[in-house]
Amino acid sequence: MALITLSGFPCSGKTFRANQLSAWLHQKLQDPAYDDQLLNIPPSVYDASYLEKPARGALFTAIQRHMSLETILIIDALNYIKGFRYQIYCAAREFKLRVCTVHVLATPEVCKERNSSRPDQMRYHSETLDNLLVRYEEPSSMVRWDSPLFTVLWSDEQVPALQIWDAVTKGNVKPPNSGTLSVAKAPIDALHTLEQATTSMVNAIMSAQALSHGCGGLTALTISPTLKLELTLPARNITLSEMQRHKRQFVTVHKKAITLGTTEKGAVSWGEGDIANKFVVYLEEHLH
Repeated sequence: MALITLSGFPCSGKTFRANQLSAWLHQKLQDPAYDDQLLNIPPSVYDASYLEKPARGALFTAIQRHMSLETILIIDALNYIKGFRYQIYCAAREFKLRVCTVHVLATPEVCKERNSSRPDQMRYHSETLDNLLVRYEEPSSMVRWDSPLFTVLWSDEQVPALQIWDAVTKGNVKPPNSGTLSVAKAPIDALHTLEQATTSMVNAIMSAQALSHGCGGLTALTISPTLKLELTLPARNITLSEMQRHKRQFVTVHKKAITLGTTEKGAVSWGEGDIANKFVVYLEEHLH
């Protein structure tokens, strides 16, 4: 259904806001919330980049595993890198989920005070905390992966749950990025079928033209015992070299689609009939 990404300084109160939001949403439907603690990711992983990277990967894997059209997923983590938020956004678009970002805003002084009152195993080292505060990349409503953006101050009593609910239930569903779409591959005999179908078309056109003496007009073509087509020919004599040129141009364009794949919307078929119909459209555009 939707994905809500929380972002903010360490110890800014993200988990508190996630619990508030989850409790409000729980009145309407079941919603899981994922945070570092649930995934057994301690604050110490942020002490070094070689520890942080696999931890972030574990979080992203859990996000992808639990994305669903039936739930609202709350991501309660630092999410302080805009590139990681963009990665989450792209994954949500693949699943056709609505998204929003909640920025939990607190001053560095408040965060340091809260960190000092935490139990030892949940406390950030002072150097790590200072480093994360400096490296934090604040969400912006001007970029698509952070919008719609809701900002909650550390002093606010409640999150804007009703506005968030409207965003994740009534907002626009963005289509997947073309870069994330799976590429439809042609069957292994597509090149052979392409060459055979276009050659049969050229032969049929030349035979039909010889019978009509170049009068043109709507012409019936028999490509095979099971495939018959109609093509509107110009009222002039079409030479074999001209037909071969059009055939080469058509085959070259479609060879590229076969070898590189295509992300055309809908089903892509490389059957003899489909290729012949495409060639008919191509010739009617280029012969006249």
